[in-house]
Amino acid sequence: MRLVSVNRLQAGMKLGKKIYNDEGLVLLADGVELTDALIRRLANIGIGYIYIEDSITEDVVIAGILQDETRNQALKVIRNEFQQMSGASGITKGFYHLDKKFSKVMESILDDLANQEDPMIMLMDMHTADNYLYAHSLNVCLYTLVLGIAYGYSREELQVIGLGALLHDIGKTQIPLKIIQKPGMLSDEEFRHMQAHTEIGYRILKEEPNVPLLAAHCALQHHERIDGSGYPRGLTGPQIHEYAKWLGVADSYDAMTSNRVYKKAMLPHQAVEALYVGSGTLYEQKQLELFRDRVAIYPLGLSVKLSTGESGVVVKIHPTTPHRPVVRVLTGPEGEPVVPFERDLASVLSVVIVDVNDEDGAVAQST
Repeated sequence: MRLVSVNRLQAGMKLGKKIYNDEGLVLLADGVELTDALIRRLANIGIGYIYIEDSITEDVVIAGILQDETRNQALKVIRNEFQQMSGASGITKGFYHLDKKFSKVMESILDDLANQEDPMIMLMDMHTADNYLYAHSLNVCLYTLVLGIAYGYSREELQVIGLGALLHDIGKTQIPLKIIQKPGMLSDEEFRHMQAHTEIGYRILKEEPNVPLLAAHCALQHHERIDGSGYPRGLTGPQIHEYAKWLGVADSYDAMTSNRVYKKAMLPHQAVEALYVGSGTLYEQKQLELFRDRVAIYPLGLSVKLSTGESGVVVKIHPTTPHRPVVRVLTGPEGEPVVPFERDLASVLSVVIVDVNDEDGAVAQST
């Protein structure tokens, strides 16, 4: 499979991986032949990149971090519970069931991750920009757990931080939908409403008798930043709980790599570069370093250009050195077709990725 910008799709290409809406329902199944009408539809619903079938990379399998059953059940629970809370008086009464519903989901997610030798943060399944909240909640949970596993947290600690990540945006169920889905810049008043989701989420979760208080603090503090520039309380480094700091990194990364109603998704390497701009000011440097080592910044199927002038497709990612993948070279330094062969950048240290194809088919500088 190959990862291709929607702007570069052509009729006749076949979809390599399912496309979901953010309620977990399949919009287009793998193997579907794309038409001009379907391509326009994908662009209109906010899809930036998709995987297509490709004979040169047909052996590249894009596996999900979760089993389909686990993923679908998690999204179903998130959707049902959040929809039930939307418009309800969640800040004045407890629901007294969230722990049972979401703790069961957490156990299934942790079991799936435990079966992987070196779980990594991969490019997630393609979703529409609608109802972003559901897929975002699951993605942030997965990213945070991958980081927590790499950091060495116990299963009990992972259960708490994972639950906090899964429910970190629960306060948004009380924010008007017209603000959540506004395509343009928020007004000052609207932004204050949006910021309130952190405190609302905290008040909801702390009323749940079996939800750990630390999970509630994840909802409260995930937008705090170590230099004091975050919200709602402008806390600085030592005042922010460690769990919330991990969650802040995962939340920011998923926001940047997801399609939104007001912006298109970044590719992983671009998002990691943007995160590093805030190293030591917004985010802890050591946390960013671990994040960098656990994220596949060059996703499988991505077209890249090497420092040799050759171009090709990422076909394998090393868990220990994800920034130095295996690239299947397809064209030479002058753009001439070559018999495909593979360069393992983890072994050939003198060769690096210098460019990747961006959404317009041009190249964007990479670090």
